[in-house]
Amino acid sequence: MFGKYSFSTSVNKLFYAAVLLSDAALAVNRDDFKTSQDITFYLRHHEFARAVEQPAQTPPYRVVDGSVHLDGHTLAAIVRHDSIGVPLKVEVHFMKNGTIRVRAQEEDPLLPRYDETQKHVLRDEGNGQEYASADDLVHTYENVDGLEVHTVRYTDDKNAAFSVRITENPWTLTYLHNDEPVVELNGKGFFHLEHLRPKPDQEAVDSDTSGEWEDTFLTWTDRKERGPESFGMDVRFVGFEHVYGIPEHATSLSLKTTCGDGDGYSEPYRLWNLGVFEHGLDDPIPLYGAIPFMTAHNAKATVGVFWLNASETLVDITREKEPSAVTTHWISETGVLDLFLMPGPSVADLYRQYAELVEPTPLPQEFSLGYHTCRWSYLDQEDVLAVSDKMHEHDIPYDVIWLDIDYTDGMRYFTWDHTKFPDPVAMQKQLAYDGHKLVTIIDPHVKHEASYHIWKEGNENGYFVKNSSGSGNYKAWCWPKVSCWVDYLNPDAVKWYSEQYQFDKYPGSTKDLFIWNDMNEPAVFRMPENTFEKSVKHHGGWEHRQVHNLYGMLNHKSTFQGMRVRESPAKRPFVLSRSFFAGSQRYGAIWTGDNTANWGHLRASVPTVLTNNLAGMHFSGADVGGFFGNPDPELLVRWYQLGIWYPFFRAHSKRNTKRREPWLFGEPYLSLIRKSVCQRYRMLPYWYTLFREASLTGMPLMRPMWMEFPADADIFAEEGVFMVGPSIMVAPAMDADLAKPVSVKFPSQENWYNMYTHEAYLAPIMRQFVVDLDQTLVFVRGGSILPIRERQRKSSAFMKHDPFTLYVYVGRDGAAAGKLYIDDGESYDYEGGGFIEREFSFATNILASRPSSRTIDSTLQSEYLDLMSDVIIESIVFVGVQDRISSATISNNSGNVRELKLDFGDRRTDSKLAIHDLSVPINSDWSISLA
Repeated sequence: MFGKYSFSTSVNKLFYAAVLLSDAALAVNRDDFKTSQDITFYLRHHEFARAVEQPAQTPPYRVVDGSVHLDGHTLAAIVRHDSIGVPLKVEVHFMKNGTIRVRAQEEDPLLPRYDETQKHVLRDEGNGQEYASADDLVHTYENVDGLEVHTVRYTDDKNAAFSVRITENPWTLTYLHNDEPVVELNGKGFFHLEHLRPKPDQEAVDSDTSGEWEDTFLTWTDRKERGPESFGMDVRFVGFEHVYGIPEHATSLSLKTTCGDGDGYSEPYRLWNLGVFEHGLDDPIPLYGAIPFMTAHNAKATVGVFWLNASETLVDITREKEPSAVTTHWISETGVLDLFLMPGPSVADLYRQYAELVEPTPLPQEFSLGYHTCRWSYLDQEDVLAVSDKMHEHDIPYDVIWLDIDYTDGMRYFTWDHTKFPDPVAMQKQLAYDGHKLVTIIDPHVKHEASYHIWKEGNENGYFVKNSSGSGNYKAWCWPKVSCWVDYLNPDAVKWYSEQYQFDKYPGSTKDLFIWNDMNEPAVFRMPENTFEKSVKHHGGWEHRQVHNLYGMLNHKSTFQGMRVRESPAKRPFVLSRSFFAGSQRYGAIWTGDNTANWGHLRASVPTVLTNNLAGMHFSGADVGGFFGNPDPELLVRWYQLGIWYPFFRAHSKRNTKRREPWLFGEPYLSLIRKSVCQRYRMLPYWYTLFREASLTGMPLMRPMWMEFPADADIFAEEGVFMVGPSIMVAPAMDADLAKPVSVKFPSQENWYNMYTHEAYLAPIMRQFVVDLDQTLVFVRGGSILPIRERQRKSSAFMKHDPFTLYVYVGRDGAAAGKLYIDDGESYDYEGGGFIEREFSFATNILASRPSSRTIDSTLQSEYLDLMSDVIIESIVFVGVQDRISSATISNNSGNVRELKLDFGDRRTDSKLAIHDLSVPINSDWSISLA
């Protein structure tokens, strides 16, 4: 039984065979997924908004006289609809960093609304927010042009001046920076909250056409036992033309309008995690993850809105030109209205504010930044080891090989098919000998089988999601056929599930095995939109509609927790998840899901990964080569050339596609792919240092151009060229026509250098390049110092004691700066000082190395310095030095000075000089003087 649905055994067998064997069965049918016209709570709010916009209409919600008061860090008011007597409590909380939090629900709700999303998403379960001091808030009241206006003024922890202005009738909220409005709430009057109410008799429910108590999609009826409880509000960005974020959709970087005009969409952006097989492009259909965080940017400021809600949410977007503004209309089905306005005003300020809410991305294990090779599926143990050997034979470094569902014993997770994998421990030891790791897939569905120990324990202890009546386990179909799903809202279920990752509970696992959580939207076969029915029950009696977008993140978190404690002392887990929500960045990486091997999906991967980074989901990438279909050699080469610049770099493909290991394509494609992969490994020190910065500041790794050049309006919508950190600009060739030029704007008053040829470009300038298949367009920003490791190894594990080369790209002002961060790459010792962090500076022809101010004097630091005492800086390459240099000396803190030999290379073709055989310890202080 599947809730109220049942199927014959013969139909089950046919369906399962079709899902597994037919590509056609996996192709998306848009009719299987809702449009806005199928979502009744959205239609009710849309109708409400249209009514408010009619001539002579005024917004119906107003502040009750005398209800506004400031208590500590909170400004509170009672708001009421003109014709509905239910009072609503609205609270504005002022935070120390300038962020404000706005919450609204009934003053005395008939039933509790779901309000635990904050516990799962916010820092320290919602208790880690620093609020402003009451002494710093000044509340004033005045009548302006007949409007009762309350204003609260305060300064944030950086002494920026902010104020919040609230009008009473109609009620609105405007957030101002230096007395200039930047974000406005309910300025259009779209605020509306459907209050909880008693259920009418069945005759009234049956005659209701608005979908308040039940509605139907295809053959499924959704019965809402709590009735209507949705809410919506307009959020207007004043003075802005571009908004970004709210992943995950295969759409443009700068979000389009949704009112059907021009190049916009006729559908809203929808946030509702779904496993959409072979999804299309340029479509706001929801995909695997949802983060309700939106940024707006103009030449003066960057601001953000975080709408903290895990139920189904839709966002409409409209633009106004004179004066410029973007109005967004947010509508959620259930829960409490809970949003954060982050004022920036700089990009760095905004991401600091967001990270203080949801925590930044932590440092991952270093191996996870290398090359991952994956397929559904490698056939058996012999196949895995043969692929590994071939990688070595063809001098392609890699770190991780992955196993999809077929490694299991009949889709029973935490087991092995010992016919295919007779000795998984021996296999992992052989991989580990060459520095490689193994990842196995563990999905959240559990095969319904009395003899399967995972199902038996989960069933006996009540750890599974319940059906709509709460009377038994929810049962539906996924890969193992009839399945149940772990209820990650149940703390006891989470503890039990996490324990399954212990070595003694997961036979055949070792310290070199890591985890992939797939299908965790959750994906369910032959159900509405391929996911749970909204009425199924979770721990605490909550319906799935209240928590849907949390489910994948809680699965991810539970795995992370289990992996973290399987060893003592703890090692950093690596867990990949397909589904995600705000907060998922704390638990590992994600990827963009089941893409297709074509040029369109190659191009679409860039704005998708950029948008994930903008929303705080930094450790993100797309399947290199495309999951569905068979890439031709040129497409595959181009995808590797791009993929090495994703934060998460994995090649993956579906069963029934042709094998696509690089050597199968022959030359020149093998060499071109090898060249790209090796470049990723050269750049690992830069990547790891970027992750360190992200873990402290919240700044994205892969960045749209406007983040680094915020005043250049020409690049606010640029999505074909991007930055990796502050220093590297990537302009990938993404067209099948090799003769089609790639346009690159070099922004700012700065020098740019081709990373490979060192050719200089004096910005600002626009250039076009015809890019042969053996070329890539990667440019380094003048003023940067990049740490590189030149030695080629089998894996990153064998690079830990290799020497470094510093590349100094001299800026137009003759200066440059950079950092290098290293630690053991796996433990948490860095939290106690077990790391080396160096800051490099070049000015007036002097290059210096000094310790970071973050250095911690501790026993762990001393132990790590001893461990790394043999690691040196071997060479330095200066690019763009304009002075005629004839000599160089190096000095240290002890006053020792020695002459260095200079290598000028071919100064006719590049502007570089090099110092080799430097051999200075990585943690030493020194300076090099050029003369």
